[in-house]
Amino acid sequence: MGRYVVGIDNGSQSTKVSIFDEWGGVVSSATRPLRAYCTPRPGVAEHPDDDIWDSIREASRAAMAAFPGESREIAGVGLCTIRYCRALLRADGRLAAPVMSWMDERVSGAYEPEVPEVAWITTSSGYATARMTGQFRDTVANYQGMWPLSTDRWSWLDDNEGFAACNMPRDALFELVMPGDELGRVSASAAEETGLPEGLPVFATANDKAVEALGCGLSDPGDLLVSLGTYIASMTLGEENRQGASFWSNFASVPYRYLYESGGIRRGMWTVSWWRDLLGAEAAGPAAAAGLSPEAWLDEQAAATVPPGSDGLMVVLDWLATPSAPFRKGSMLGFDNRHGRFHVHRAILEGIALTIGRCANEMARELGRDFRRLVVSGGGSASRLFLQLFADVFGLPAERTRVHNAVGLGAAICATVGLGWHASFEDAMEAMVAKELDVPPEPAHHELYRRIQPIYDSIPARTDPVFERSSPLFAGRPLAPEP
Repeated sequence: MGRYVVGIDNGSQSTKVSIFDEWGGVVSSATRPLRAYCTPRPGVAEHPDDDIWDSIREASRAAMAAFPGESREIAGVGLCTIRYCRALLRADGRLAAPVMSWMDERVSGAYEPEVPEVAWITTSSGYATARMTGQFRDTVANYQGMWPLSTDRWSWLDDNEGFAACNMPRDALFELVMPGDELGRVSASAAEETGLPEGLPVFATANDKAVEALGCGLSDPGDLLVSLGTYIASMTLGEENRQGASFWSNFASVPYRYLYESGGIRRGMWTVSWWRDLLGAEAAGPAAAAGLSPEAWLDEQAAATVPPGSDGLMVVLDWLATPSAPFRKGSMLGFDNRHGRFHVHRAILEGIALTIGRCANEMARELGRDFRRLVVSGGGSASRLFLQLFADVFGLPAERTRVHNAVGLGAAICATVGLGWHASFEDAMEAMVAKELDVPPEPAHHELYRRIQPIYDSIPARTDPVFERSSPLFAGRPLAPEP
């Protein structure tokens, strides 16, 4: 008889539920996409209807249906959801309004009561916990945005000042627990909906980036993780809650430790999908004939036909501008008659690698450390071309772990610690995380990207005035809905 844990990874674009053995191997898995965000007006981005819970419910049921063992062999669940969201619940834990996405401007501000039925204000993980267990408990490590929280003590503030500034009543907030603590048990109604065994303990994790770092085995200050998701950033570990730096001190998955997160790219891997979808049948047809996904076919053609540097084509990935510079837009510069669709594809990937290279180097300088290990995670890590680009930009081997769904594995690791299978998070990582591939840098390509980097970094200083002057001409037209 084996023993297994479930890792739930609810991300921005899909929910993936995986069942892991005690060594971190995937036994069964299922993914369900999330629907497009609702963007009824600028600054608002909401998950439609009950989309987060629906995707968790459906993916869990499919993963359980594919599980080859017996349900009694499953010992626990690690639950991880999208960070930086805000959920407004009725007294029974059901939604009183759609969940606000991390791209919704309201999550950065004080709570504004608009729906009279609201009894609870929580995160996406708090909402999923309430639906799965009936308990109003949440991991403290998934609170980003505006909350009356002490990031030093990992607890709600003691005084009323923070609550007043956030406009959140204390009795509307969930009980907070640490990563690895039990949140509750799968209720009878949730068991019927998800297929998970009733009474199964559900364990707290952290925010999705921190859980991803755990699932990639980040354990040393010299480790750097590049997370290729809808939001792309680089991360490293720290012991202090650093404030006032160019990087962000985020909760780690290990209690009272921190994950330092560089600046990043909003709609990062979304931009790769955007280009794929624009090509449509022009990419899908040849890819199908070659037995490849459109992304893999574009990678193969770009690697074979486009040199490093994309013959001077550069892509700046501000497809979703930051609140501090809302006028910014994405740009492609340097076209000439050599350039075609594969140049654009490679230049987008190079733009991602160069942007993260700049952000990570800024973080390294402030921390006074050198990175010695580079791990690349997320769906894009399946691309050999992408791994090579990161290796060449950083001048370090780019490592990919055996389990590509690092968030799911990190969630499972939290469950194993909560169950007492491992004495510490470090022991659990040692037992469950394994390297699959190392891609070494090409010295000549590293030298080329080293010379391109300052040129690429200088582009926004030249394009910002153009975008800032033109922005008022187009400000009245709402953005197209998310694909």
